Amino acid sequence: MKRIFFEKPYRFIFIPFIAAAVLSLVSFVVMQLWNNLLPDIFHLGVITFWQAMGLFVLSKILFGFGKGGRPGWGGGGAPWMRKRMEERFKNMSPEEQEKFKAKMRDRMCHWEGRQGFGRFGRQWDDITPEQEKQDQK
Repeated sequence: MKRIFFEKPYRFIFIPFIAAAVLSLVSFVVMQLWNNLLPDIFHLGVITFWQAMGLFVLSKILFGFGKGGRPGWGGGGAPWMRKRMEERFKNMSPEEQEKFKAKMRDRMCHWEGRQGFGRFGRQWDDITPEQEKQDQK
């Protein structure tokens, strides 16, 4: 291949074509999987290529674009927020850093281990009739 395709001005011409090709390929795969699996399993109708593309785009909007993630931080959030937090963390003293880490660990442990319902994570069995009456007021 000639080097002209890899030079900066020409490289951006091909990006929309590559994106359209990838979207078309993924839509075709979604359509084939849907039409070969779901009508037999769940008795749903077959879909067209454009419906498959719509489903794919809708799922990407609703569930994210699959950035991946770093272990332990759940993806790290938006790049501008990561940079802001790194700056803030860098400006903390070692004691403040340890305090912040402990607070985040405590927060994550409580979130992952939460059982029950409500803001305070109460169990269904822990509620007495008196507490239930107070909650209803």
